[in-house]
Amino acid sequence: MAALAMEDVASGKDAIAEGLLDLLKPSVQQLDLHVHSMRESQVELREHIDNLASELGRINEHQKVALDLDPYVKKLLNARRRVVLVNNILQNAQERLRRLNHNVAKETARRKTMLEASGAFITRSSSKP
Repeated sequence: MAALAMEDVASGKDAIAEGLLDLLKPSVQQLDLHVHSMRESQVELREHIDNLASELGRINEHQKVALDLDPYVKKLLNARRRVVLVNNILQNAQERLRRLNHNVAKETARRKTMLEASGAFITRSSSKP
């Protein structure tokens, strides 16, 4: 009787854990996709900033009238630096999210194995007279 009560508690906890996993997994995957697309956008933006900065440098060299484009180039390079910083933050967050997802899947598999093993043990012990 006590074995059945423990089985109910264990299966209840595992059901809650599995329910939470099923609830969170789509959100985690969607967040991962958004972070990935954001990182791609950041890389593309960084490339555009680099191209624009080099183009402004070329324009500045070929101008007959001396225009001071250096402040604009500096602003672009500062924006590029911030884009790289945000990209690094996103990369770190995505890596943590990937590790969290991996750990959750690993823990779920471990609990399923434990539950199946305890279910087999309880089935054997309850079949004995």
